[in-house]
Amino acid sequence: MSTRPFVGARAEEYLRTRVNRRLEKSSWHPTVIPYVGYGTSDHIRVLARVVLTPRDARSHLGQAAEGFLQQRGWRNFFGAPVPRAEVTVQMRGSRMEVRADRGGYVDVRLKLDDLEPGIHEAEVVTRDGQVSLVPVQVVSSEETFGLVSDLDDTVISTSLPRLFIAAWNSFVVTEEGRRAVPGMARMYQQMLAEHPGAPVIYVSTGAWNTHAFLTRFLARHGFPKGAMLLTDWGPTNTGWFRSGPDHKRQSLRELARDFPNIKWVLVGDDGQHDPSLYAEFAELQPDRVRAIAIRQLSMTEQVLAHGSTTVLSDDDHMAWNPERVPEVRAPDGDELWPRLRAVLAEADD
Repeated sequence: MSTRPFVGARAEEYLRTRVNRRLEKSSWHPTVIPYVGYGTSDHIRVLARVVLTPRDARSHLGQAAEGFLQQRGWRNFFGAPVPRAEVTVQMRGSRMEVRADRGGYVDVRLKLDDLEPGIHEAEVVTRDGQVSLVPVQVVSSEETFGLVSDLDDTVISTSLPRLFIAAWNSFVVTEEGRRAVPGMARMYQQMLAEHPGAPVIYVSTGAWNTHAFLTRFLARHGFPKGAMLLTDWGPTNTGWFRSGPDHKRQSLRELARDFPNIKWVLVGDDGQHDPSLYAEFAELQPDRVRAIAIRQLSMTEQVLAHGSTTVLSDDDHMAWNPERVPEVRAPDGDELWPRLRAVLAEADD
């Protein structure tokens, strides 16, 4: 069996390399896009992406275009990813030289000692010496409560066919043009008021290119700050499309490993695979799940999510015992929170 990457991945990397050579001759330079990472007192996870950008965007796009790009997601797509970019990640004396993946993404963990809880900054240094600061949310090693949340249809009301959501968010809509799911921000705020040091991690199949839009949207609607674990567009090493469920499975496994003392509240919706993925994780690692909360989509939202008026069900094979890890369901946060608070209080007794 061949160990070479899928032909689509090879073609994509070849084209990126050719394009980047021409851009570099036009004075484009490597720039680091920082994403919020996370960690504990003894390690951090740093997330970023290396892209080529023009040294003076206005000279390339014009002042009018620049104003438009400030409002729309197009700006996110004007950087050319740098495949296999070499960077140095460092923080408080710990230093590691790493190579980005073929999409320019940097995802690395550093061992550290005695980090205080709060927001810290790691440095990502490019080959030409440009230093970028990447935020890292450090959680107390004694914290035992955490929140994992989906995004589309869980906190953001999409009202679009799932196939078009990422493109619409990225290219057209500003954060002012999207609606938050009623009550979800209030539910998260009240949950964190009872657990002020708890980490919040948003796990979604949305594209990394929408990170800036999502950050602004969450802040605008009162959602708590937290790291996002998103995906990349384009072919993988094995096929044309990435698996959303596999991305979420891997993210949950990594969170269980990185925060061994935390039991998570998992929040999602019933428009795609969240119920079965959360149930699967709860069955495999019941000591890492405190409760599951599922937002129930309306009939119209179900059609837009997966083309059917019925709730998607792919967990018939599961031998999950709902009495072991409690699950609650409701159409919005205002109805979810009383039910979730009740099962959390019962679990804490």
